[in-house]
Formats: sequence, structure tokens, C-alpha cells
Amino acid sequence: MSSVAASQKARLMITEIAHLTIDPANAAAFEAAVSKASAILRLATGCHGMELERVIEDPARYRLRVRWDSVDHHMVMFRESEGFRQWRALAGPYFVETPVVEHTELVGHFF
Repeated sequence: MSSVAASQKARLMITEIAHLTIDPANAAAFEAAVSKASAILRLATGCHGMELERVIEDPARYRLRVRWDSVDHHMVMFRESEGFRQWRALAGPYFVETPVVEHTELVGHFF
């Protein structure tokens, strides 16, 4: 796929960004649970990959980034599925606050 075609495809997808807060004492177990749960997302319709990032300034905070075909693929198809319930069963016990989720779309790629 050419870089132009890849860029156009990326513009058509959306990114879910989940702001997660956990107890830092459980970081290794949480990261292992998300790694295990990634297999569920890999099978989800419309999902194109995920990344977990830990906030350097605050080790209790993470950002989960998931690329989807559309908001509906995330909020309707996945969130109403058994896969979502399995995902939450694995990762959810580590949340000390309700996750805050937002969706973004790429409007420019400069580098």
C-alpha cells in the first residue's frame, strides 16, 4: 500500500482514546491483563489495532488507543458484544476510576 493510500485509510478510521486510572501497585498485573485482553479486540469487527501507554508524570494513569472503522464499530458493535464483557472482566478490576473515553479523527499528518 502506498503512503498516500495508507494516509487516506487512516483518515477514514477513528481512534478511541480511553483515559484509565489504576493503582500503580497493580501496574504489572494490569498490563498483563490488557495484553491478554488484546486478543479479544483483535477479533472485534472494525478494530485495527490497539496501544497502551503509561503516563510518565503519573504512573497511575494510562491511555488506551484503539483504531476502529467508525464510532459505531466501537460504541455499538463492540460495546454491546460478549467480547466487551470479556474485555471488562479482564481489565476492569484494575480501574480505580471510571474510564473516560473519547473518539478522535485524524485531520492532518505533518511528519
